[in-house]
Amino acid sequence: MSQKVIGLIGGMSWESSAEYYRIINEGVRDRLGGLRSARCLMWSFDFAEVEALQHAGRWADATTLMIDAARRLERGGADFLLICTNTMHRMAAEVQAAVSIPLLHIADPTAERIRAAGHRRVGLLGTAFTMEQDFYKGRLAERHGLEVLIPDDADRATVHRIIYEELVQGRVEAASRQAYREVIARLVERGAEAIILGCTEIMLLVKPEDSAVPLFDTTAIHAEAAVERAIAGFTPSPAVP
Repeated sequence: MSQKVIGLIGGMSWESSAEYYRIINEGVRDRLGGLRSARCLMWSFDFAEVEALQHAGRWADATTLMIDAARRLERGGADFLLICTNTMHRMAAEVQAAVSIPLLHIADPTAERIRAAGHRRVGLLGTAFTMEQDFYKGRLAERHGLEVLIPDDADRATVHRIIYEELVQGRVEAASRQAYREVIARLVERGAEAIILGCTEIMLLVKPEDSAVPLFDTTAIHAEAAVERAIAGFTPSPAVP
């Protein structure tokens, strides 16, 4: 059996999509050895177009774009899909309904990893959309039994601003790392046993040493779950003499 083809809906931003590509290919090489790499397709958006729709609240138009991307990947031969961003899982159900191949939802492997580590109360960092709307934290609570804490109003504004003004533009600032450390510390004071880095760019800024409790990086967890699904049942071809 061949590796499954991973369909990646990326470009939101390309900074984190590049990490998906790296982690997935390194994971396949590490698991299968030699010169093995992933079979994958990526549809990469012009993020400026997506960001404008997000901040204008035009979620129906954004959903149309996401469905179009998913269908392009399905036609291209993808066996399953990943949305390479937490925020755009807001329309995960609509995307899944529009295609016949499965969508690997970013919250599910993240929650499974957290529960396996024995945690139940978690702090969530992400865009304002991810922290404030129910599409993400609701899934963590209802499907996986996690109690989700989010930062207060001022801290949410700080986290969101740094994502859009710095991280998606490839800027990693020491002052912003310190700001995130302080936000994390306040969540820990409120009882968070672990922190979800619920935006795929946050891993560019925050490292394990920035937190007194374990960090769960959704980018790495999602990409690693894709590797597991892609190589499940894989049988290497015989070596060419």
